[in-house]
Amino acid sequence: MRRADSALRGLPASILRLLLCLALCGAIAAIGGLATAPQIPGWYAGLAKPWWTPPNLAFPIAWSILYTLIGVALWRLWDPARRPGARRRALILLLVHLALNASWSPVFFGLHAIRAGLTIIILMVATLAAAMAQGAKADRFAAWLLAPYLIWICYAAALNGAIAWLNR
Repeated sequence: MRRADSALRGLPASILRLLLCLALCGAIAAIGGLATAPQIPGWYAGLAKPWWTPPNLAFPIAWSILYTLIGVALWRLWDPARRPGARRRALILLLVHLALNASWSPVFFGLHAIRAGLTIIILMVATLAAAMAQGAKADRFAAWLLAPYLIWICYAAALNGAIAWLNR
């Protein structure tokens, strides 16, 4: 453990922040994966889904890319050199959003609570859009890094809504 501690102390603060941001996103991905994977072949396969549902393989590919973009955006927003007020608001909104993100899979897949999942994902869209708006004031590039994620979350919300409608 001493060796790891001394190795981390030797890293520049910016690199350490990046690693922490990517680790946080990785942990959220792991929570989602643990809740989701066991439900795919049984419960999720048995749900009525719209014709525009992507194949199951698309989800881990998309999420891997998106979580990397989120981690980099979070890292840029965590930079103390950015505008303090907007940066702090963007960070708080993005962290609230990530907490919602971490809860969605356990609720939707783990509890089979489709409508509660829809409520969470609508809140995710709102908090992400607000985080992007605040983030653009502190770091426009960080906000743009989140744009593909916002598009994906809007699509996922529509998919969640369609599944709720088809399985009422």
